[in-house]
Amino acid sequence: MPLALLALAIGAFGIGTTEFVIMGLLPEVAGTFDVSIPTAGYLVSGYAVGVMLGAPLMTILGTKITRKRMLMLLMGFFIVGNVLSAVAPVFGLMLAGRLVASLAHGAFFGIGSVVAADLVAPEKKAGAIAMMFTGLTVANVVGVPIGTLIGQQVGWRATFFAVAALGVLGLLGVAKLVPDMPKAEGVRLRHEIAAFRNVQVLLAMAMTVLGFGGVFAAITYITPMMTNVAGYADTSVTWLLVLFGLGMVTGNLIGGRFADRALMPLLYVSLSGLALVLALFTVAAHDKAASAVVIFLIGALGFATVPPLQKRVLDQAAGAPTLASAVNIGAFNLGNALSAWLGGIVIAAGLGYTAPNWVGAVLAASAVVLAFVSSALERRTNAGSRVVAGAVPEPVRAHAAHH
Repeated sequence: MPLALLALAIGAFGIGTTEFVIMGLLPEVAGTFDVSIPTAGYLVSGYAVGVMLGAPLMTILGTKITRKRMLMLLMGFFIVGNVLSAVAPVFGLMLAGRLVASLAHGAFFGIGSVVAADLVAPEKKAGAIAMMFTGLTVANVVGVPIGTLIGQQVGWRATFFAVAALGVLGLLGVAKLVPDMPKAEGVRLRHEIAAFRNVQVLLAMAMTVLGFGGVFAAITYITPMMTNVAGYADTSVTWLLVLFGLGMVTGNLIGGRFADRALMPLLYVSLSGLALVLALFTVAAHDKAASAVVIFLIGALGFATVPPLQKRVLDQAAGAPTLASAVNIGAFNLGNALSAWLGGIVIAAGLGYTAPNWVGAVLAASAVVLAFVSSALERRTNAGSRVVAGAVPEPVRAHAAHH
């Protein structure tokens, strides 16, 4: 794998760390600004909204410059946003810093996926995409626990300065290692937008929303579920999230390895397995050991879908994939927000802390249905193409063969 993928992975590591580390620092941040925990929670939801809006916006703005320069510009936004968060004297300014940093997220992964895929041979594209996303998954295993520890021991501002330093490292890596590949000739914004008329692109994005909705329906409420139902101590939740992160790393690497060989079968297996495991979690959540195993499997099965779904979007939007790739990253965050909302509804309805697992199972099962629909439509399209090709009159084919 080219060294340029390392630079992309470093940037992904920083972005993954800043997205998730805030969850472990909400009490400290709320105390500093004298706001409630729910108000401090806007730093999480505001970031997710920024990713969804920033992914298409920043990608569209970047159509006039090369992908390398756009990646460097995005890392610049990331650095500025985290420094602003670190020095913010009031809560509103910190929220603004989170929004600035979030603008880099979707477009960086979207454009980075295209760049990663272009750096390698066609049969290695999913593996290259997975290599970049490894930075995001490792962030949950290493970056988030260390960032939380720094925040608790030294102060949360130190955490955001450290994350900004990661951004500088990522920027330097992109500048030094990523080749300045020319933009595709003749590709305009209208071509990028036209990709959304392809039903296969929309189906892949819908699978992303539902599949990751399944994952985060359970993980969003993992703390009350594990402490109130499984009987874990509050201090154990950090290590359960590390276990989830290890599952993400494993699933991402498996997804990258097999997506180039059997993309749709991989989606059938991973999404079906995810739906089954989430359904089982409603029972397994009552046992500590079973809970730990299931949390790992949710991370593994959920992230095994990332390289194939991202590659699916790139393949179906071939020729002008950048905007579609970035919007698919926004779809992950839409799934997170949707599942957190639905999970909150079933808990508020008095169905218990394990009820979001059923929500997740239904969302993941819906993604399986869409995967089969996508395959059926593709087979029908391919069969129609063969019929049209075979409809050429015999004398014409003979004449063409003769020449």
